[in-house]
Amino acid sequence: MRILTFTGKGGVGKTSVSAATAVRLSEMGHRTLVLSTDPAHSLSDSFNLQLGAEPTKIKENLHAIEVNPYVDLKQNWHSVQKYYTRIFMAQGVSGVMADEMTILPGMEELFSLLRIKRYKSAGLYDALVLDTAPTGETLRLLSLPDTLSWGMKAVKNVNKYIVRPLSKPLSKMSDKIAYYIPPEDAIESVDQVFDELEDIREILTDNVKSTVRLVMNAEKMSIKETMRALTYLNLYGFKVDMVLVNKLLDTQENSGYLEKWKGIQQKYLGEIEEGFSPLPVKKLKMYDQEIVGVKSLEVFARDMYGDTDPSDMMYDEPPIKFVRKGDLYEVQLKLMFANPVDIDVWVTGDELYVQIGNQRKIITLPISLTGLEPGDAVFKDKWLHIPFDLEKQGHHHRTREFNKA
Repeated sequence: MRILTFTGKGGVGKTSVSAATAVRLSEMGHRTLVLSTDPAHSLSDSFNLQLGAEPTKIKENLHAIEVNPYVDLKQNWHSVQKYYTRIFMAQGVSGVMADEMTILPGMEELFSLLRIKRYKSAGLYDALVLDTAPTGETLRLLSLPDTLSWGMKAVKNVNKYIVRPLSKPLSKMSDKIAYYIPPEDAIESVDQVFDELEDIREILTDNVKSTVRLVMNAEKMSIKETMRALTYLNLYGFKVDMVLVNKLLDTQENSGYLEKWKGIQQKYLGEIEEGFSPLPVKKLKMYDQEIVGVKSLEVFARDMYGDTDPSDMMYDEPPIKFVRKGDLYEVQLKLMFANPVDIDVWVTGDELYVQIGNQRKIITLPISLTGLEPGDAVFKDKWLHIPFDLEKQGHHHRTREFNKA
């Protein structure tokens, strides 16, 4: 299943772009599902149809869904929530507050992601188009599998080595102790969610089938936010294969009082094409009416893609590479707009940590590099190069200084 994720600053028109892409995919014979994870749910408005928490048929080969995080939360977390609510209420916490305390930060978005694996496993669709929330929320959503991975291991180990072995003998000791032991279905729910979370990470960072497309306007704030998004997406291993600049005024027509704005757009468009190169930059015009309904989306899609299949890989370069030259091994990350001053790199055991500001990526190193100390990281040509010398063995975990190239 081909997965296309669209994200961008609020108001740039990414829902219209997502919906039009899905319409074009369906026209080309791909069984397509467009899924909105944006709490604002403007996908219904785009199709001019009421969408629900399960796929709704729009036309031949095309279904759409607006995920309801509370429905997904109840289906996946109900037994766990029920157990912890009982414990909190026993300690005097009110019912409503106890319910709220059982939901971890990011949990609602997490269950939206779990649908991706289930739809992929079902084999009902050839293409999945994700219409996501504005950039900041999307980064949090897509990085959840990475940021929660350390907690997953800890909780799973507690379940496996402590909770399960002790639950039966402890429950026989007294009813008071048994009250606090989680039931088997709650333990299984936790295990299942964490297992699926790991699978989701693999699906979304599969650089052959899954890519992200960035939607922006030719405005300073939109450009800056998109630059940050591209840097962080690449850090987490997500391949970006296209940038779409939406709502461009026609340079061949007189735009009246918007003529000055047209000049500003063209100035920024030049900066975008230069700055985001070699990524392809698709220019999308401003229409004289709203893009609402399937017919309008069909026109928009043809202008956007022409005869090209939207499922094609528009630019094919993995954001993370492992390169070996003789005894020198390099981990390379494409961080196009990162400031070298903001980057920290260190190794602990078999894990390489790369941090930019408050965003952190953990890369599991190949067995041959376990225990090796990284050399001085170098940032050049938009790539971070982290060298490992296979001749030098040692066990270290300290932050490396940067050579700015």
